[in-house]
Amino acid sequence: MTSTSITKVGRIPVVDVWPVAEAGRFPAKAAVGEAFAVQATVFREGHDAVAATVVLTRPDGSDHSWQRMRDIAPGLDRYEGTVVPDRPGDWTFRVEGWSDPYATWVHDAALKVAAGVDVELMLTEGALLLGRAAARRGPDAMTAAGASTLKRAVAELRDTTLTPDARLAAGLTPAVRDALAEAPLRELVTASAAYPLRVDRPLALHGSWYELFPRSHGATYDEATGEWTSGTLRTAADELPRIAQMGFDVVYLTPIHPIGTTHRKGRNNSLDAQPGDPGSPYAIGSADGGHDAIEPSLGTFDDFDAFVARAASLGLEVALDVALQCSPDHPWVTEHPEWFTTRADGTIAYAENPPKKYQDIYPLNFDNDPEGIAAEIRRVLQVWIDHGVTLFRVDNPHTKPLSFWEWLLADVRRDHPDVIFLSEAFTRPSMMLTLAKVGFHQSYTYFTWRNTKEELEEYLARVGGEEAPWLRPSFWPTTHDILPPYLQQGGVGGFAVRAVLAATGSPTWGVYSGYELVENVPRPGVEEQVDNEKYEFRPRDWSQADRYGISLLIGRLNEIRRTHPALQQLRNVRIHPTSDPALVAFSRHLPAEHSPTGRADTVVVVVNIDPWTTRDGFVQLDLAEFGLAPDAAVTAYDVLSRETYEWGPQVYVRLDPQVRCAHVVHLGQR
Repeated sequence: MTSTSITKVGRIPVVDVWPVAEAGRFPAKAAVGEAFAVQATVFREGHDAVAATVVLTRPDGSDHSWQRMRDIAPGLDRYEGTVVPDRPGDWTFRVEGWSDPYATWVHDAALKVAAGVDVELMLTEGALLLGRAAARRGPDAMTAAGASTLKRAVAELRDTTLTPDARLAAGLTPAVRDALAEAPLRELVTASAAYPLRVDRPLALHGSWYELFPRSHGATYDEATGEWTSGTLRTAADELPRIAQMGFDVVYLTPIHPIGTTHRKGRNNSLDAQPGDPGSPYAIGSADGGHDAIEPSLGTFDDFDAFVARAASLGLEVALDVALQCSPDHPWVTEHPEWFTTRADGTIAYAENPPKKYQDIYPLNFDNDPEGIAAEIRRVLQVWIDHGVTLFRVDNPHTKPLSFWEWLLADVRRDHPDVIFLSEAFTRPSMMLTLAKVGFHQSYTYFTWRNTKEELEEYLARVGGEEAPWLRPSFWPTTHDILPPYLQQGGVGGFAVRAVLAATGSPTWGVYSGYELVENVPRPGVEEQVDNEKYEFRPRDWSQADRYGISLLIGRLNEIRRTHPALQQLRNVRIHPTSDPALVAFSRHLPAEHSPTGRADTVVVVVNIDPWTTRDGFVQLDLAEFGLAPDAAVTAYDVLSRETYEWGPQVYVRLDPQVRCAHVVHLGQR
C-alpha cells in the first residue's frame, strides 16, 4: 500500500462533510453567535469504536473551538456537532475522525468481565489505558483534576483485593467518563479538508426591516391648484421615531435618485402620465444625474446625511435600493450607449417581465463592456457607503450575470465587511440559491405565497434546514410590488397571521409602509396594490395606525424577537404535528451552551392560518427535544398575550383570528 493511496481516504475515513458546496467553492455562511451545525460520515474497519470532532478555525488560522460530534443516525455512521463563531471573517471548519480506545475497552470489558472471560487481562488493559490517558502532555493533556480522577481509577482497577465487578466499575464512573469527554484519548486522528465558513455580523442573520418611499412621507396636495408637493428626506426623517418605536432595526429606502421624464409612467402604471405625476423611482436618471445623485425634490446630500444621522440616533441603520437600470434620460445612455441593447430598428430595448412592461426603463447589457459597467457600479456603491448606507436591497439581481455579483460583492466585502446585501430575486430556486452562494447576505423568499399548512411546514423546514448554510431568508408579507391573494381576502386577521408567521418564522423579516393600515385593495388583474406608490404620492394618516392593532402587534413581535435569542437563529426550527389543518405549530430551541444568556431558550409558535374562523385542536410536543422530561408539566408563558398556562406533551389550543390568531409561548420547566 503506497502513501498516496492512504491519503485519499485516511486511516479513519471522514466523508460527506456538510455543509459544503461544490468541494468548498462557495463558503457556507454563519453569523457571530449563530449555532452552526456540521455533519459528516465517519467509520472504520472492524469493530473498534470511532468518534468524531468538528474543529472551528479562526481567520488567522488558529483553532477557536472543537466539539465532539454525536451519532445522529445509529448504524449509518452519521455524526453532527455544533460550533459558534464569535467574530466576523473568513473562517474554516474541519471534521476529525478518530479511534476511541476507551469506548472500545468499555464495550469489550463489560461483556467479558460479566462472562468471566479474560477478566484479569481486561482489567489490566483498562488500567494501562487510563494511565496512558492521564499521563499525556501538550495540547491533549488533561486538567490536573481529570488526571487525578483517572489515576484513582487506575489504582482501583489494579486492586486485587476488590471484586472484578468493583474494579471494572472504577473505570466506568461518571467522573471518569466526564474527564475523558473533556479530554478524550484520540488515536489514528484523521482530518477532513478544511472547508470555508464566512461569518458576518449579527444583522446579516437577524433583524427587522421597514420599507418606505421618502417622497410620500410629508407629501401634500393643494386642492385649489390640484398640485402635489413632494415629501423630502427631511420630512421622511420625521417618521423615524415612529418606526423605531415599533422596534425595527433597518429603515429601507426605495430609490432616491433623479427620475426620468421620457415615457414616464402615470398612476397605476398608466402610459399617460399627467402633469405632476412623479413617475416611478425605478426609472432612474435625468439631467439632474444618475445613480450617484439625489432627486432634487427630495433634497440634497446634506439632507440625506441628516436622515442617516437621525436614524442612527434612534438605533436604525439605513438600507438603500440598488436598481441597476436606467431611464432613457440617464447620463449613461448618452455617455455609454454600448452599455445597453440596441434592437434591429435602432431603438434601445426597454425592460420587460411579461406580462409586465417597463417602457420607462432601459436594462443594462452586461455583455457589452462588462469591466466598465462593473467599475462604474462599484464607484456608485462607494458614494452611498461614504454617506452612511450600511445595507443594500438589490432589485432583480437575477437579471444580471452571477459572475458580476460574485466580483462586486467580494470587492465590497474586502473594503467594507459590515455592508449587507439583500437579494430581491423572486425567480427559479437554482438562481436564488446560487445568488446566495456567490455572496448575497440575505434573500427574499417564496414565503409570500406559502399559505396552506403543508406549504408553510415544508417551507419553514427547508429554509431552516438544507438551504440554511447559504440562503438566509428574509420573510416579507407584502412589498410595494406584491399584494398576495391571501392578504387581499384575509382582512385584519390575515395581516396579523402573516405578521406573526414572518416575524417568528425567520430571523429576518420586513414590512412595507402601510402594512399597519391593512392596505389590501388590489389593482384589477395583478397582485399589487391599487393606486400603487411606485407611481404616485401616497401620504398616510398615521393617527389611524393603531386602529387595527397591527402596529401594536408588530411592535410586540419585534420586542419578543429581541428578548428571545432562540428567535434570532435560523437552523433551530422544528415542526410539530397538529390535529387541525388550519393550525401550524413550530418551535425554536436554543440550548444553554449556545445561548448568549447562558440559559436555554425555547419558543413555541401556534398559528391559526384561517383568518376568518375560530379553530381548535391539539398540538403534539416532543419535550425531550427541548431538554425537558418527556412527560413534564411545563410553564407556558404566552409572550404575546402575557398569559401563563400549563402545557405538556399534548396541548389543546383554541384561536379566534379576530381576537388572537396565535400563541407565541416561552416554555420553562415547572
